Amino acid sequence: MDASMWIAKTGLDAQQMRMSVISNNLANVNTTGFKRDRASFEDMLYQNLRQPGGQVSATEAAPTGLMMGTGVRISATEKNHAQGSLATTQNALDLAILGDGFFQIAQADGSMAYSRDGAFKMSVDRQMVTANGAPLQPAITIPNEAASITIGQDGTVSVELNDGTNQVVGTIQLARFVSPAGLRPIGQNLFKETAASGAPQILQPSLAGAGKLQQGALETSNVNVVEEMVNMIETQRAYEINSKAISSVDGMLRFLNNNM
Repeated sequence: MDASMWIAKTGLDAQQMRMSVISNNLANVNTTGFKRDRASFEDMLYQNLRQPGGQVSATEAAPTGLMMGTGVRISATEKNHAQGSLATTQNALDLAILGDGFFQIAQADGSMAYSRDGAFKMSVDRQMVTANGAPLQPAITIPNEAASITIGQDGTVSVELNDGTNQVVGTIQLARFVSPAGLRPIGQNLFKETAASGAPQILQPSLAGAGKLQQGALETSNVNVVEEMVNMIETQRAYEINSKAISSVDGMLRFLNNNM
């Protein structure tokens, strides 16, 4: 295969992968707490035909080299953890994080996952759980006699009982990471800790750099639809140009074969 065709082919692969990233962003535009992805590109290995500064004669050195690139590839997809907008729901168990931090969600295998999705429900055991039934940690249990629930910005969960008295039933804590971009998304609005993210710091909301909580609201996706549409058009044009390069090389080879 001609080298130009191979290089253009890597461009097609990279742009196709970028389009998949953009499509996933747009598909999750209404997903609570979703963080948009960004594809990062890098050039591939070079064929070093002549070293820069190499001797071309006994007294002269080449000021530039002759190095041929071999294409491009997607090197990483990075999560943008910028704050999303808030949507008011008036639901007492809906929580939004204003600032840094993640809710701690216990998994069935005993491990811990982390989420920005604060759309909590009440289980049959009256515990605060996610829409998939995974319990919030530390566990918060709402008494049967609770008439209303109040969750403060500092994570304190209190209830007003039927007899008019108030009772504190627990405190919600947030996990912060040195590098949130290093977290591994696993679906269901959850992330897992990795070596790149660092170990979580468990903090009380609104203290030591952790975000504060807002009851009766949810954090929406931070996907900007207009920006993603612009990126989609840009990707489409780049894909077309790489496809045109393959067609042009094919025409050149056909011309060469016809005139040999």
